[in-house]
Amino acid sequence: MRLIWAAVAVAFGLSACATVTRDTTATIPVVTEPAGAKVVTSMGFECVSPCAITAGRKDQFTVTITRAGFEPEAIDVITRQSEEGRKALAGNILVGGLIGASMDQANGADLEHVPNAINVALRPIPKRSR
Repeated sequence: MRLIWAAVAVAFGLSACATVTRDTTATIPVVTEPAGAKVVTSMGFECVSPCAITAGRKDQFTVTITRAGFEPEAIDVITRQSEEGRKALAGNILVGGLIGASMDQANGADLEHVPNAINVALRPIPKRSR
C-alpha cells in the first residue's frame, strides 16, 4: 500500500514540471479598414492585413501599420499576467511546487498580450488645398 501512495505522490509531483495549461506563444490578429495595409513589428515580422502575428508570450513590441494615402499607426503591444496565468500559477504551486511555478514564469506561460487583437481604422491623409 505504501508503494501505491508513493507512486501517486511521484505522479502528482512530476505532473507540473512543465507549463500547465498554456502555450508559450500567442497569436494576435490584425485587422485594418481598409484592408491591405502593411503590418511590421519591431521584432521583424511583416504581413499584409488582415493577418496574424505569432509572438512569444514574453515578447513586447511595437506594431507599425502603413498604407499609401493613409496616416501611419503605431501600436505598442505589452505583456501582463493574465487571469488564466494567475490561476495556473496558483495550481502549479500547489501541485508542482516552486519548480513548476518558476518554469511558467520563466517561459512566459502566465502572460498575455495587451492588446490581444489589433483593429485599426486608418485615417486618410488630408488633401492639401493649393
